[in-house]
Amino acid sequence: MLPPEKQLEIIKRGAVEIITEEELLKKLKEDRPLRIKAGFDPTAPDIHLGHTVLIEKMRQFQELGHEVIFLIGDFTGMIGDPSGKNETRPPLTREEVLENAKTYKEQIFKILDPEKTIVDFNSRWMSEMKAEDLIRLASHYTVARMLEREDFKQRWQNQTPISIHEFLYPLIQGYDSVVLRADVELGGTDQRFNLLVGRELQKAYGQEPQCVLMMPLLEGLDGVKKMSKSLGNYIGITEPPLEMFGKIMSISDELMLRYYELLSHISNEELGSLRRRLKDGTLHPKEAKEALAMEIVQRYWGRQEALKAKEEFERIFKAKEVPEEIPEIAFSFNGEAIWLPHILKSTGICKSTGEAMRLIKQGGITVDNERVRDTQFKLTPGEHIIKIGKRRFYRIVPA
Repeated sequence: MLPPEKQLEIIKRGAVEIITEEELLKKLKEDRPLRIKAGFDPTAPDIHLGHTVLIEKMRQFQELGHEVIFLIGDFTGMIGDPSGKNETRPPLTREEVLENAKTYKEQIFKILDPEKTIVDFNSRWMSEMKAEDLIRLASHYTVARMLEREDFKQRWQNQTPISIHEFLYPLIQGYDSVVLRADVELGGTDQRFNLLVGRELQKAYGQEPQCVLMMPLLEGLDGVKKMSKSLGNYIGITEPPLEMFGKIMSISDELMLRYYELLSHISNEELGSLRRRLKDGTLHPKEAKEALAMEIVQRYWGRQEALKAKEEFERIFKAKEVPEEIPEIAFSFNGEAIWLPHILKSTGICKSTGEAMRLIKQGGITVDNERVRDTQFKLTPGEHIIKIGKRRFYRIVPA
């Protein structure tokens, strides 16, 4: 293992807050593998780069020789985490939770070492818990303390309903740390209250309290709001290589450094050198961005696909050419010109005619290299190349 001080330097990269740094250094000096816990509620089946920030931090701990526990909150997922919500969050069904958990398990090992990763489910102990045990757990926290949490406080002040089961969520998350005897728990900044509950419960159950390491919520492609599929500013880790490569190339230079810090596997020394070279002009931002895009695409798709995506990107955006391989969709024209939004919706290219019309108004659709501006545009029978935004191409052929 590296010296504790060097480990701490690596661990601190990108972290917003550590509670407490002194306690963590003390644990690192014990010269034993620490138990590192991060919990993930399988609330959505699609994982994007924002979700991987915590997993990348787990990887760092893993490479430093510590034991990482990827905890899937299948039990808590059925409660619904109220963090940051201004209303009661609808719980997931057991079937939804298990299906989403399966996706997580398939994806995390593109980052973590499967041989050294413990994957656990909190239903393992929570499903066995008796009513008296749950009541005893609830006795360790007061309603007043719960109402210190910002989202609960606001809802209480606004007279917005808070269901009793929502108070159980942070208690169960904290109890997970008791069962797993976690030395460190990782979480986003929005999880601060829940993470601290874990420390308090460990003390109540006679354990040494865990250290808490909070990571930032990764900004999406707009560089402002957190990465979210609902906001459309995300980079999904199962997206096609060219799409992923192009999205990374589209981010600002400032956001690129943020992504390097939180997602890249280059060392702190290499990151420092990259910052200096960008500042003194010896490295062009485009080169740095290409290297980042290559690294991330390669992580999820392999080197050959990453190289291919890079070549395709250069060909499309430099030479303004159509990609070699694009999806081909058959459509029945029945000998008539058909309203373009209808075609886009019926082929699944757009979710609705409304979305298609919005894209047309924004200038985001071209047909056969001509930008479409008229929302009443009709496509004539025949073969056409449709481009959506900067990176999505489709070949429409008569059925």
